[in-house]
Amino acid sequence: MHTEIDGRTPIIVGVGQIADRIEDPGYQALSPIDLAVEAARAAVENCGADAEAVIAAIDVVAATRQFEDSTPGAPAPLGKSSAFTLSVANRLGAKPRRAVLEIAGGQSPQHLVIEFGREIAGGRADVVVLTGAEAISTIGHLAKSENKPDFSDDPDDPEGVFEDRGFGLKGLVTLEQIGHGLINAPVQYALLENARRSARGQSRAEYAEAMGELFAPFTDIAAANPLAAARDVRSATELVTVTERNRVIAEPYTRFLVARDLVNLAAAVVLTSVATARRLGIAEENWVYLHGQAELRERNLFERNNLGEAPSAAMAVRHALEVAGIGIDDVDFFDFYSCFPIAVSNITDALGLSPHDPRGLTLTGGLPYFGGPGNNYSMHAIAEAVERVRAKPGSRALVSANGGVLSKTSVGIYSTTPSPLRQDASATLQREIDALDAPRHAPRPNGWATIETFTVEHTRKGKNGLVIGRLIANGDRFLALVAPEDDELMELLQNVDDPIGQSVYVTALGYGNRVTMSEAKAADLFPKRPPRLRENYEFITVQRDGRVLEVTINRPDLRNCLHPPAHEELDEAFDAYFADDDLWVAIITGAGDKAFCAGNDLIYSASGKPLYVPFNGFAGLTSRRMHKPVIAAVNGYAMGGGFETAMACHLIVASESATFALSEVRVGLIAGAGGLIRLPRAIPPKVANELILTGARIDAARAHELGVVNRLAPDGQALKVARELAAEIIAGSPTSVRLSLELMQQTEAISDTVEAVSNTPSDVVDELMTSADAIEGMTAFALKRPPKWKNH
Repeated sequence: MHTEIDGRTPIIVGVGQIADRIEDPGYQALSPIDLAVEAARAAVENCGADAEAVIAAIDVVAATRQFEDSTPGAPAPLGKSSAFTLSVANRLGAKPRRAVLEIAGGQSPQHLVIEFGREIAGGRADVVVLTGAEAISTIGHLAKSENKPDFSDDPDDPEGVFEDRGFGLKGLVTLEQIGHGLINAPVQYALLENARRSARGQSRAEYAEAMGELFAPFTDIAAANPLAAARDVRSATELVTVTERNRVIAEPYTRFLVARDLVNLAAAVVLTSVATARRLGIAEENWVYLHGQAELRERNLFERNNLGEAPSAAMAVRHALEVAGIGIDDVDFFDFYSCFPIAVSNITDALGLSPHDPRGLTLTGGLPYFGGPGNNYSMHAIAEAVERVRAKPGSRALVSANGGVLSKTSVGIYSTTPSPLRQDASATLQREIDALDAPRHAPRPNGWATIETFTVEHTRKGKNGLVIGRLIANGDRFLALVAPEDDELMELLQNVDDPIGQSVYVTALGYGNRVTMSEAKAADLFPKRPPRLRENYEFITVQRDGRVLEVTINRPDLRNCLHPPAHEELDEAFDAYFADDDLWVAIITGAGDKAFCAGNDLIYSASGKPLYVPFNGFAGLTSRRMHKPVIAAVNGYAMGGGFETAMACHLIVASESATFALSEVRVGLIAGAGGLIRLPRAIPPKVANELILTGARIDAARAHELGVVNRLAPDGQALKVARELAAEIIAGSPTSVRLSLELMQQTEAISDTVEAVSNTPSDVVDELMTSADAIEGMTAFALKRPPKWKNH
């Protein structure tokens, strides 16, 4: 009996794993909920005590997230639980005080062990069940069947025990990455893998051989694992040789080198305190202690100095060993997260571990062969680690779990030897990582550059080339797609032994960045559009009336909501307006009488099509510096981006029935096209705060009272009044109007009035006083005749 150990010391007392393979005779087509419950029951039974007593004592159930709940908008063809962990607890027969759904990421199983080990040590929990499951194979198998099952569940939660921690994707996924297709794991990791290969000075063939050598022993382990999804022993050569079955996914990865997510797998772990284990009658030979732990996060992708390595992962392993008071040679069993080769080699190379280390680098067979059940893989690794150290008392197992793109590492060291839960210094180490220098990032790069890393994604629709590069002018890092029409560059990326370091030309476009082999190729593929008005547009209409350009958003059936093609047309029309010296005022309005613009086209946004706005912002206006006046004639709704567009204009005329709102918070968005900045500067900040934070609507009279609207018009007369206002502006000197706008823009950042006046830019005054219009204005006044403006 180990009576000397503190009663609050956390221990693992039970583990369970379940597989529900379609090809097996006993296939049950279990849902993710049912799989997780079966694994939890197995873990409870594994405790070797009264199962009902253990279940009755559970006060926390925590679960990893399923794929269908790991990213916004992910499909769930057979439905899903609205509170997964609570569904699992209910079917298990447990009544927990807390039912936690963890954030996404492969680090989450190990993180949950560490977190709830601390909760137990602190007296805030006694019995914790950790579980997770994926039924991706079953869902794909049955999604189109005539009598497909319903995996949905909407459990009641009157006591509020369910805690959904959200996706946890901050810093891991950006709009820029989404816009460039950098969203799936094989492509992301391939970029890192190619950077690593180049840094090591290896040819493609040499590196492929090394990846095969690393993973071939994993197939041996998987072949002996009855739960494994793939049990074929494969040689290093087989793993990397391209065949019809082993096709290229994203260079340098073939199918046999990437995580296999078409699985039906679940695992669970039961944690208790030593005192609770004794009370429940759990035998000490079942107790497994956490000897050491560490958790670190790598900097975001574009902030890493070297894309081929993530030093935080090896740092986390070293620190966990330090906390345990042992060295790498004292570990008997390893499981390194193996979604892709670099996830393993990034750590093992740093630690000096050989791919052929007799202890092995995986306990399960790894994600490509055992299976990669989403965020829950390392729960299986922990279950295997527990069983190994139980079978060899006094031995030690190390589990390293990875999340994101080598982004998060959580490490645990397990043994049956009694040990208190020791404190680690992960927070201190994290501050060191966060303080490292980072290269600058250029979201809109232009000019000559060099390739820092690359990949070519192979899909059923064709091939996509992605490049991370550095601008030659300043070293800034950027992300870009290979221009689809540049066959020469695609050929280089696929066939030159090391394209890294090659010169390319990058062009920033409204819909994303594109790289080409040369500036000439970029000019050919992306010719600069001359600023002129077209005869016809699809989503807008334009009318030129003397000095005035009228632009009408022409989507009345959609309340004039805007999508990327409409943005492009508006941007083009306003480019033409600002380039044409004969046009002095522009008016923007909406077709019909229902809406000026009701904002973003959310239906289009939900369609999965590319989303972007031009460089000049929403409607081609909200990010544009405008040196000539634009009037918004608001008829009906000006909501969200529509209100932001109106506020970007110099003047607003509104019909009496017009309605204004920054309604983004009502649909889970923010007024990011300038509304959060312009509204608090236009009206009293407290009033702006209320409108922004509630998404409340105001009518035209209130908007006029607040000073947002310049003039009110009878219903149906907003455009007529806007035309009258334009005529008043045209009566003045266009040069004076233009330079007035320029002067206001140049001094708006100076808060002190006297300083702003004293710092009036001399170039503006000089241009004005030497202009033909200034001379004409004074001459006409002296001669008592109407001026004849020249606009220069």
